[in-house]
Amino acid sequence: MSNTLAVKQRFEFIDQFRGFIGILMLVGHCSYYFNSIWLHLDPFDPLFPNWAQFALRYVGYLCAPGFLMMNGAMVWWSYHRRVKKGASDWSTRWHLIQRGLFLVFVQMTWVNSSWGGFKVFNPWHFGIIASIGFSMILLALIIKMRWQFRLLIALAILVIHPFLLQIPYNTDDTWATVFMQTFIDSGKFNKYPVLPWFALAILGSVMANGWLQAWKTDKQRILMGSAIAALAFLLAIALRMGRGFGTLNHFSDFASWSFFLDQKYPPSLFMNLWFFGMVVLGVTTFIVIGRAAPKLLKVFSIPGKVPLFFYAAHLAILGIFVKRIGLFYREGGVMESLIGVLAMLVIMLPLCKWFFGVKRRSKNYFIQMI
Repeated sequence: MSNTLAVKQRFEFIDQFRGFIGILMLVGHCSYYFNSIWLHLDPFDPLFPNWAQFALRYVGYLCAPGFLMMNGAMVWWSYHRRVKKGASDWSTRWHLIQRGLFLVFVQMTWVNSSWGGFKVFNPWHFGIIASIGFSMILLALIIKMRWQFRLLIALAILVIHPFLLQIPYNTDDTWATVFMQTFIDSGKFNKYPVLPWFALAILGSVMANGWLQAWKTDKQRILMGSAIAALAFLLAIALRMGRGFGTLNHFSDFASWSFFLDQKYPPSLFMNLWFFGMVVLGVTTFIVIGRAAPKLLKVFSIPGKVPLFFYAAHLAILGIFVKRIGLFYREGGVMESLIGVLAMLVIMLPLCKWFFGVKRRSKNYFIQMI
């Protein structure tokens, strides 16, 4: 296989996996808008009446780790590609920092307000897109480091974060709340604190060193990815079974839904290790399928090539038609949520194809940022 084909394939499995987790995110958002369970479900302490509702919610748990790790992988790739083409170290970092700042801007101007169909302008919230942006900015500062040092930084953050969660603060104190929930804790201001998600972005950049450079063949990527995922799962299970450090919620029995549903807001160490393994296993699985039946994955490339557009556009459509107009808002269940997913895919897949064409042809700064 030529180097040109190898580079093309690497982008394919990254795009395909990004598209896959984007569609899983759509599943979660359709459930949020159409599923009546959200009339009484507390996302900070979820309880589910059956496995179907649990599965509908749980599949979305892969999305944030997946997007942070894929973003970290592409930050690594973009940095080295630009430098190899002759760009200076600082100009390359500044390009990545601008992209991160743009994501924070999109969160506060578009995403926050789109949840309610733009009925109210709501800039004062720091959500997942902003967390990705902030993580991108921080990653740009260390992206030149060797992968071993980046790995140590990520592991140090993950180990230290449970201790930082024990820092007390007064939620009536605006500045203390903003600081803690921006970086460490979760609450109304932000469910996605930067530190633990930044660690996953770093791990994505570390994995990119293997996926996109060190492992020269698909066989190496599959074997190494499988081994790393298995190690992550074993560490996560050992941590969970200890019922202490690195876990935040209790569980009843091994392999029960409560075993897998440790805290996401903010993520426990168990959750970060578990979903790091899930992302690595997912990418590995996509490489396997891509070798055996590549046509099966083509549909995922469509949203995967324009993930920010897919996120921003589908959320706005759901917000306007379901929340603001009140079209079947939280009147259904699992089946109605899945019907909503199919309807949104019929709308979004052609839109993503169209926008990818626009982006490929356009030189506009803002279009290139989306």
